[in-house]
Amino acid sequence: MVVDHPLARVLEAVDSSSCPERLNFHCHTLCSDGSLAPEELAEQAILLGLDHFAVTDHHSARAFLPVQRHLDRQQRQGRRVPRLWSGVEISCLLEGCLVHVLGLGFEHDHPALAPYLEGRAVVGPALQAGAVCRAIQTSGGLALLAHPARYRLPHQPLITAAAALGFDGAEAFYDYEQKARWQASPGICHSIAAQLSRLGLLSSCGTDTHGLQLQGR
Repeated sequence: MVVDHPLARVLEAVDSSSCPERLNFHCHTLCSDGSLAPEELAEQAILLGLDHFAVTDHHSARAFLPVQRHLDRQQRQGRRVPRLWSGVEISCLLEGCLVHVLGLGFEHDHPALAPYLEGRAVVGPALQAGAVCRAIQTSGGLALLAHPARYRLPHQPLITAAAALGFDGAEAFYDYEQKARWQASPGICHSIAAQLSRLGLLSSCGTDTHGLQLQGR
């Protein structure tokens, strides 16, 4: 269910060449299981010349403000900085399968997302993908299924189920081979992108960086 959201216009133009030089909507910091401090990740985003990015720590949005402060300081010094969008990666159940959902562009302090930002997965009904999708969208964000081809169920039924629940899209372009320098896996990524297009859903992309370089995982 794609809403009228400013980030949707950015995602509508995503293709296999968007990441890692222009867009990156999936990366992690020390605020979850990444290796970079928020300020270090922000500096790499500037040096890469990114246009848009989001930090998507697991069940945490604590990196958002330090990253934004670093970008603001550098912009005041005359440097070109990317647009930062709020982000989080949330674990949940979809079709009985444990998956990850990216929440992007939400209101940073909205109470609807508070249960999902406590550093760990929730339990009970809130663990269901539909509940996660509603929480993200209630907070003004977009809900996207992360790396759809990494789960025990194939991406086709998972994306179909996500669409039925009102998801806005999925991460179409992802490096499933986890190369040292990020590169979208051509066959599977184009299959995912084609399915999303048929369903009228948005495509996202990201490096899923956990290490020390924003250009790789």
